[in-house]
Amino acid sequence: MWSFVAKALLAGAMIAAIAEVGRRQPATAALIASLPLVSVLGMIFLWHARPDAANMAVHAEVTFWYVLPSLPMFLLIPALLRSGVNFWIALAAGCLLTVVLYLLMMQIGPRLGLKL
Repeated sequence: MWSFVAKALLAGAMIAAIAEVGRRQPATAALIASLPLVSVLGMIFLWHARPDAANMAVHAEVTFWYVLPSLPMFLLIPALLRSGVNFWIALAAGCLLTVVLYLLMMQIGPRLGLKL
């Protein structure tokens, strides 16, 4: 239980740090947010729970394929905001696009030989 609480506090601290840096330096906050910190921490915690090289290799590879459908969101949101769309609507549209692309990846990936 304490391990879960520590992990949650660490993740929360990372998000809070990004938000604080972003108030003064948006580009620096974006750089920090783009770092695969969550993925790296997830791999560390997974390795601690189950030190299995084959399992970790699958995890890392599948993470790569699932990052790809999330990337268009970071182009759609600024395009919508610059065209005058409300922030919350732009964010919702970006999230919806990501969900649709994840679902497509889950359907198309295995047909292309990806083990997702």
